[in-house]
Amino acid sequence: MTSSTGTATDLHLRAGATADGVWDVRVTPEVASQITTWGWTSLRAADLAPGQELHLDTGDDEVVLVPLRGGLTVVVDDAGEPARYELAGRASVFAGPTDVLYLPAGSKAVLSTSPDDDGARVGVPGARTGVLPEGVRKPVRHIGVDEVAVELRGAGTCTREVRNFASADVDVASKLVAVEVVTPGGNWSSYPPHKHDETSEHESELEEVYYYEVAPGPDGQPGVGYHRTYSTSERADRQVDVLVEVRDRDTVLVPHGWHGPCMASPGNHLYYLNAMAGPADDRAWRIVDDPDHAWVRSTWADQPTDPRLPLGGAQ
Repeated sequence: MTSSTGTATDLHLRAGATADGVWDVRVTPEVASQITTWGWTSLRAADLAPGQELHLDTGDDEVVLVPLRGGLTVVVDDAGEPARYELAGRASVFAGPTDVLYLPAGSKAVLSTSPDDDGARVGVPGARTGVLPEGVRKPVRHIGVDEVAVELRGAGTCTREVRNFASADVDVASKLVAVEVVTPGGNWSSYPPHKHDETSEHESELEEVYYYEVAPGPDGQPGVGYHRTYSTSERADRQVDVLVEVRDRDTVLVPHGWHGPCMASPGNHLYYLNAMAGPADDRAWRIVDDPDHAWVRSTWADQPTDPRLPLGGAQ
């Protein structure tokens, strides 16, 4: 096992580094705790070929099924009765938001694609809750694309698009907070650097996973982005120093620390799927900015938002 903080290499998981069976991304509390201090958050992703089935048992984790490419049929065993859901999905993560499906811990589901389509890719952010009693356990819920609030955050070269399908203000989950962010080529997001690694009236203790996809160049050239995380404390167990080049399907763990910016290289839009969870019973997302950089927010009032956003459709 590595140190409790992990190193830049440990916390940056390249595409395929955690592959396990059908999953080419499989970050669970058990996997992440071999790298750093971790306990609640998970994120998986898989490709499904045309006509393929994927059997999912959520176990002790509540999850959201997020079509990253293509659509899915999901049959859920809900108290012994099968319930069928159709997820329309989208052409890619850069084509706009998608409908999603929330499944509580203890759910069993079969995901499938039509043999007549081009297959699909699915992301599965999750949080460790254990199987909760009736009345506390959140129900299975399909969230239509028209229910997903799309927020343009920041301004100028800090404009980014946030798709709030399971943000803290959406009453869908017990512990999980999950959103999608799209950063246009050349812009910065997760900025100013912020943190959420302590419990206070201003801050929630939440570990976080970033799963990245990077839009290719005009002739399919692979794109790149950059991710930054750094220490918030002098404590020996809170040292972290990450500045890494991220490529398509890479993952970065943020156990604690200031994180941001996430930088999109010129010409390559940058997407990330965020999953967050922590020890608190309340499901909240409270952050504090790095005071050295917080001033940048005051400059946004005089700048327009990036006209390239939102990608894939009207806000």
